[in-house]
Amino acid sequence: MVTEDRKRCRWCTSDALYQRYHDEEWGVPVFDSLGLFERLALESMQAGLSWITVLKKREHMQAQFLGFDPFKLARCNERHIQSWLLDAGLIRHRGKLQALVHNARLTIAETDFSGLLWQFAPDLSERNRHAIRPPSQTAESQAMAKMLKRKGFRFVGPTTCYAFMQSVGMVNDHAEDCWRFAACSKLQHRKGIDQ
Repeated sequence: MVTEDRKRCRWCTSDALYQRYHDEEWGVPVFDSLGLFERLALESMQAGLSWITVLKKREHMQAQFLGFDPFKLARCNERHIQSWLLDAGLIRHRGKLQALVHNARLTIAETDFSGLLWQFAPDLSERNRHAIRPPSQTAESQAMAKMLKRKGFRFVGPTTCYAFMQSVGMVNDHAEDCWRFAACSKLQHRKGIDQ
């Protein structure tokens, strides 16, 4: 639920959709493989676009992309991609759509997709160090991108990977005076993700 009188990160605009994402999802630890795949897919879709563009299309993407279920997406083919390219409710970029299906196939081939990604989370003492001015990439996101690319994943550069890390709570880049900073820090401690 969006609350207007709370102080938020400066990047969070007055758009209610943006605020809801900031208040309810951004920086909250995600460990399940399906949730991680969706966030990685959304960040990959964002490349070159604003995040609000992705958020406005997210609900339609969830419907058209089979709930971002990698097992279902892995069975999609060129016919699906052609259909998606005609759908104005989606991000109609052939390379990104092909990457969605390709990355889904690689994801289901991993025995522990969550562990594969979470190994790059910095330790908890380092995890909140960028709250004043977050970088666009870090050594950890560069290492994640390198590993994913080596495995064949597409549209997963170090900037995309860092945005993904912020999204799924591997780092807490909420500003310290943002009402979500303390809440996300507590979630990180509660989940014991400093192991």
